Amino acid sequence: MVKNFLIAEAGINHNGNLKTAIKLVDAAKKSGADAIKFQTYKTEKRIHKKYTDVFDILKKCELTYKEFKIIKDYCDYKKIKFFSTPFDLEAVDFLHSLKVNLFKVASFDISNKSLIEKILEKKTKTIVSTGMASLHEINAVYKKFQRKKIPLILMHCISSYPNKIENSYLSNINFLKKKFNCEIGLSDHSNGIEVPVYSALLGVKYIEKHFKINENHKCVDAKVSITKNQFINLKKNLSQISKIIGKPKFGVRSEELNSTIFKRKKIY
Repeated sequence: MVKNFLIAEAGINHNGNLKTAIKLVDAAKKSGADAIKFQTYKTEKRIHKKYTDVFDILKKCELTYKEFKIIKDYCDYKKIKFFSTPFDLEAVDFLHSLKVNLFKVASFDISNKSLIEKILEKKTKTIVSTGMASLHEINAVYKKFQRKKIPLILMHCISSYPNKIENSYLSNINFLKKKFNCEIGLSDHSNGIEVPVYSALLGVKYIEKHFKINENHKCVDAKVSITKNQFINLKKNLSQISKIIGKPKFGVRSEELNSTIFKRKKIY
């Protein structure tokens, strides 16, 4: 089994507060996450003001570039990988200036040609989520990265918030693995840890889960987020998979020595 790469999706769960963002970094580090991911955007470039409710939430949760620089430096200090989802061209340039070595394209932007072309300019490994995407859209973005010879990770994703585990369509993972010559991961929006564990059994390395500090953390994506303790439990479960599967071995195994007295010889 491959070693999993676990991403704590902080997103906008900091509620636009730098101190909360730092607390999320601390919690992610303690949980054993390999990386923490945020969202970088200017609200006016992300959504039209006519969508008042969503606009107001995003505006409230917007961090400045200066604050993101502080977060990136803190992640470097804590030795946890920082990266972010850019939602506009300026954000791509800014994140590149921070020397991130991983980009993320949200499901909603899989066909955003200008954004993807901008990211391709940076020649940096990129994660692309596939929620709501047609096979044609996935194939189109895959070919763009193939032509540029830039590493791509396609994340199976269901854009439902929260998503029920029975609606996870994990069979897509094996389909995508056969169809595309790149890493296939999982971006899960259920509020538990079962789906990521099942995906790991299908050979998924990259796993992204929305993340909150604890059950008392009031944040935008609370319903689709798992806590630090749940994340710790997820990592523990994933680490046990390779031990449980083990390597093929036949005959009398060491664990069976006390049972050999019951093993009958030829009886015919």
